[in-house]
Amino acid sequence: MQTIHDIENGLLLVVLLGVLALQFWALVDCILRKAPAFPAAGKLTKPTWILLTAVAVAPVAFLQDVLNLLSYIGIIVSCVYLADVRPAVREISGPSRW
Repeated sequence: MQTIHDIENGLLLVVLLGVLALQFWALVDCILRKAPAFPAAGKLTKPTWILLTAVAVAPVAFLQDVLNLLSYIGIIVSCVYLADVRPAVREISGPSRW
């Protein structure tokens, strides 16, 4: 029974690290984008997206729990940024500096 518990903990750790990587990618990418490109792409302003993505990281990073409602909301915010906002802003401003 202990082996199953260890495997479960290992899988949750992998998921936690993957979610943190995704959320930090969204935050860093948002910070590196040019501010005028956000409204030009029809999206919220850069400070708003920085705040949203930074707050999205908090439940996972500090609570280290990917199985609660706040974590799910944060994951959705990061995914929306990466799937919708990032491509639109990137099309306006070109690739980021990194």
